[in-house]
Amino acid sequence: MSFLVFGGEKGWIGQKIVALLKEGGYQVHVAKTRLEDRNFLEQEIDQVKPKYILNCAGVTGRPNVDWCEDHKIETIRSNVIGTLNLCDVAYLRGLHVTNFATGCIYEYDDKHSMDNGVGFVEEDPHNFTASFYSNTKSTVEKLLINYPNVLTLRLRMPISEDLNARSFITKITKYEKVVNIPNSMTVLPELLPISIKMTLDELKGVYNFTNPGAVSHNEILEMYKKYVDPSFTWKNFTIEEQNQILKAKRSNNTLDVTKLVKYAPNIKPVKESLEFYIFPKMAELEKQKQKQ
Repeated sequence: MSFLVFGGEKGWIGQKIVALLKEGGYQVHVAKTRLEDRNFLEQEIDQVKPKYILNCAGVTGRPNVDWCEDHKIETIRSNVIGTLNLCDVAYLRGLHVTNFATGCIYEYDDKHSMDNGVGFVEEDPHNFTASFYSNTKSTVEKLLINYPNVLTLRLRMPISEDLNARSFITKITKYEKVVNIPNSMTVLPELLPISIKMTLDELKGVYNFTNPGAVSHNEILEMYKKYVDPSFTWKNFTIEEQNQILKAKRSNNTLDVTKLVKYAPNIKPVKESLEFYIFPKMAELEKQKQKQ
């Protein structure tokens, strides 16, 4: 019952997965090989002989996905070639792979508007092409559908209960201005344990991996103000104004999670999940931070 985790050494979500697996008493190996180095990848997998592989590796860009616009080859090598290498090598050895992907491959349209509540289902054609990062993720997902050993989990705007700089809440509290658009989001402390169960059950195919419903930037910041910092203030601007300061546009959408909820029916709606899993812990950490 051993796990091999890629992206578990330095990756934000990968480290959380490793910690959860260790807490569960599983044998965990943190991969050392870069995904694009196929020969070394094969050697590490053959040496470890894992039962399951979890891929949390990939390029998202620092400080954000705009980095990918100027580093396209590096992004392709990691997000496309690397991911395909891993899943193909695993396929040849009969190994299951859980691939942590993204739902930032859609944008609101006439059928799926931010007002009508209709979310994108797993089978809907990808319609967001304004970001090179999203294009690489879309490309690799379309190819991975053909691999019978792969579970693809589409995360969106992941949120953690800590103050990590990669968490969506931490990000938007640092911005000078924010847009105010409802989006599907992934509350990590609730959903990551479910991803491990899905791996153990060897589920395959694509799952939208967010909490039910959508929440807007302002709704999140109002909760942040209520629970964490009563003095917090923020300013809004339009998508058009935001696009003027970005190299790549950002995906905004709501995902339909009927398929996921059928598997895990107790997942909380996103606003309820935030108030249960996230903000009490954030408030506690902020108090500790102020005392230091």
